[in-house]
Amino acid sequence: MRIVIFAAGSQGDIQPCLRLGKGLQQTGFQVLLAAPQNFANLIEAQGVPFHSLRGDVQKIMAGETGQAFMERGSANPFRSIRDMRTMVGQVAIQMAEDLLEACRTADALLTLAVFAPFGQTVAEICGIPLVLVEPTPVLPTGDFPAPGFPIQRNMGRILNRLAGVAMLNIIWQWYRPFVNEFRARFGLRRMNASDFHRILNSKPLLGAYSSNVIPHPRDWPATVHITGYWFQDSQSTWRPSAALENFLAQGEPPVYVGFGSMTGRDPERLTALVLEALSKSGQRGVLATGWGGLNATNAPRNVFVLDSAPHGWLFPRMSVVVHHGGAGTTAEGLRAGKPTVIVPFIVDQRFWGERVHALGVGVRPIQAKGLTSARLVEAIQRSVSDPEMRRRAESIGKMIRSEDGLGSAVKIVQQYFGE
Repeated sequence: MRIVIFAAGSQGDIQPCLRLGKGLQQTGFQVLLAAPQNFANLIEAQGVPFHSLRGDVQKIMAGETGQAFMERGSANPFRSIRDMRTMVGQVAIQMAEDLLEACRTADALLTLAVFAPFGQTVAEICGIPLVLVEPTPVLPTGDFPAPGFPIQRNMGRILNRLAGVAMLNIIWQWYRPFVNEFRARFGLRRMNASDFHRILNSKPLLGAYSSNVIPHPRDWPATVHITGYWFQDSQSTWRPSAALENFLAQGEPPVYVGFGSMTGRDPERLTALVLEALSKSGQRGVLATGWGGLNATNAPRNVFVLDSAPHGWLFPRMSVVVHHGGAGTTAEGLRAGKPTVIVPFIVDQRFWGERVHALGVGVRPIQAKGLTSARLVEAIQRSVSDPEMRRRAESIGKMIRSEDGLGSAVKIVQQYFGE
């Protein structure tokens, strides 16, 4: 059976789709992963066939609108409609065209749930079934406020669910003109926000997160499967440098700090703030520069600077992990059993920060716009010294490590397609 998986966004969005593709490939499915061209090396290194989509999200986020979007955060989701249309408008139709080309000979399409309207459109054109994938919850629920909604506290079941519906409508508005322009080319009726909600409620949906972190809400349909996180360490051939191994062996476990591509316009200021906080807290550090989120050229000797390293290898060797709260990075920090400090910038990151805090495995998230050296010092010191937080982090980590989320996801896909 030939399956196309459609993934776009940051590496945190691509990674779960790549892991699922690898898992499906190993059970006999013919998999084609359709993703932006800048992820070609990452995907091909795993031996998964790759179909290039036009559009470089890294470049878009590094542009003026992307940087401004990261600086403002998600305080005003309605403002995000204009920003996202400015960014997505550069590539949305091109990606849809390229995805359709990839699906011409496919038997099924899997797509990130946030792009469900595009996936549904291509599935309709090709006459193939659609399965959805999500690293972060998209469906409204009364159990918690929607990721990306400005208020991230329990407002009660009715208001939580209304917040979810509102956020779903905002996400729909990001893509609406591009989806309907593409549908019009093929004589398909226009979609609306209700259609988006209906697709999410009716199609098989694989939640790539742990029920120990997000229990299955009772108001979600049975078509939603919370599988557990999708990890695939056995495929990694990465090896640390001698310098990194030596640094780790020279003292107490350091504090990891990395914000991926989340920078705004001034990564130097953010880096200086982090270095000051590490110094004042008396902690050694590992700084990951990632896509430019940090830019350390004159780090002190007790801080090791690296471009990137597999979180599955690195995080268990840390004392605390400080990051932006992307779904994948949060999953790795939880699996490692380490206290977490989340500094959210945009969209779903504050949701994961509040979830970590609610679990008792991290401090309350510190919004990037309000980050100061003093706040970061306080968060690091508490994370290092709080024995109950460390105990809970270790307990959650053990539970997550016992799960086989990827195996569960593959079995569910097999069941749906009778393979």
